[in-house]
Amino acid sequence: MFWKFEPSIVLGMLIAVAVYVLCVTEWRSRFPGSRPLTRRQAAFFALAIGAAALSLLSPLDEWSDSYLLMAHMVQHLVLTMIMTPALLLGIPGWMLRPALRAPLVQPVMRFMTNPIVAFLVFNGVFAGWHQPDLYDGALKSPLFHVLEHLLFMGTAMLAWWAICSPLPELPRLPYPAQILYLFFMSIIPTILGAFITFAPDVLYETYASAPRIIDASALEDQQIAGLIMWLPGAFIYLGALTVVFFVWFEGKEKAGEIR
Repeated sequence: MFWKFEPSIVLGMLIAVAVYVLCVTEWRSRFPGSRPLTRRQAAFFALAIGAAALSLLSPLDEWSDSYLLMAHMVQHLVLTMIMTPALLLGIPGWMLRPALRAPLVQPVMRFMTNPIVAFLVFNGVFAGWHQPDLYDGALKSPLFHVLEHLLFMGTAMLAWWAICSPLPELPRLPYPAQILYLFFMSIIPTILGAFITFAPDVLYETYASAPRIIDASALEDQQIAGLIMWLPGAFIYLGALTVVFFVWFEGKEKAGEIR
């Protein structure tokens, strides 16, 4: 199994990279208040593009579509917990600010990035799509599968906004609230992962009848997939929580609040 080059995905990624590069170079003077791109922003954008390519163009995509639930779980975690926050951290706020001038964009985004709304929308979509009928339906219909991935990425962007927002007009939560928010975010993959891990039967018809390309039954594959959601899924949020805590602690120390 090799990397595939689905024209729509490759073209979309090339357009995204080209627009990004033009915005931070030749077009930057057109953006009021623009600043030179930092190495940190460039590195995060590259990470986001790399994560998208790994998820959608590498053999991981074929394994997840046709053979292994565990591969599909890895794909979803990469898209929602690595690619999306990296993209937010890689795009300068001045690049997005002109979009806020469009009618209704700012009030709609203010509502959708409200932490409670974003938490409920993302986790509702993520958990709901793991219901067997929807999950199998996405695996059997390419268009439905595209919709699934778009919803995962779009709602994940909203969910990470409270932590990674590049725009002061739609600000991040204060550090203590970020820590609490990330803690609650870690609970959902724990519950859903435990449910999948301890399910007594294979939940998804596609994987029950899939050829076995590794030495694991469909039920064992499902148990491993549940553990992937349960442990790495929760640990990513808790890892982000730890980073936020130390950034907050360091800021308080520099401000002289900790003696």
